[in-house]
Amino acid sequence: MLSKSLLRRNYALVPGLKKPDWLKVKISNSDINKFTKNIVEKNRLTTVCEEAACPNIHECWSKKHATFMILGDTCTRSCTFCNVKTGMPDAIDIFEPARVANAVDSLKLEHVVITSVDRDDLPDGGAIQFSKVINAIKKKSPQTTIEILTPDFYKKKNALDILNTSTFEIFNHNMETVERLYRDVRPGASIDRSLNLLKDIKIKNRKVFTKSGIMIGLGETYDEIKDIMTLLLDSNVDFLTIGQYLRPTKNHHPVVEYHHPEYFQKLKIEAYNKGFKLVSSSPFTRSSFHADSDFKRLKELVA
Repeated sequence: MLSKSLLRRNYALVPGLKKPDWLKVKISNSDINKFTKNIVEKNRLTTVCEEAACPNIHECWSKKHATFMILGDTCTRSCTFCNVKTGMPDAIDIFEPARVANAVDSLKLEHVVITSVDRDDLPDGGAIQFSKVINAIKKKSPQTTIEILTPDFYKKKNALDILNTSTFEIFNHNMETVERLYRDVRPGASIDRSLNLLKDIKIKNRKVFTKSGIMIGLGETYDEIKDIMTLLLDSNVDFLTIGQYLRPTKNHHPVVEYHHPEYFQKLKIEAYNKGFKLVSSSPFTRSSFHADSDFKRLKELVA
């Protein structure tokens, strides 16, 4: 049996599990799917749909939904679950906000999710670029609601103040996993840092909804999932997403278990009983999957 330290150093030694039937993905080459791809390419944009090898890309793009990843395609961190490449990012693209706004307008999006790579190399962690993108979208498509999925802005003390100079409806920051697995899954991240970020944005902006998500199948226990739910509620998080972890390549963290849809339903009931306003829990759930309809439900629930 391989030691845990060896597994962390060489995940390629760990054989993969066979995917169950409920994780089969339908491929779509519809005209709408092609239209979405064309808009993304025409505006020279990066999407998390492609970079993270999201299994929902065909369904989302066939509805003209795309999640835009700003600040380049290279991350300054190296999480073991993530397919985004690691290295030294390029300089900030000053024309990116306008191109994102053009794409949102062309796709006629009612709701859009904007995320980014980690940019530890920048003094503000990329907060100013987030703000510029938000403002550009609101100027060109004022009725579009915006959800930002941000990094943790480590040691970027003014990041939240910068973000709050813009208007967005949902602030999302993912925990990704339970506390025990942070060292293996999110090296360079801190559970307390992430929780404090979610708590602080709510203090600074009481109108914004907060959202966070975890992946399961990395080796966590049911009790550990309940514990992270409690920590998120203590940080005043409104909306929780729970999805199945899928291993991007053999060099990434292995899947320890593929959970049955019934298990996700059990977790959903647990989360609602604990007090979350909205919960999305299924094998295919991702932060931005069905984000538009989820936001509408969230507004109705708190109206």
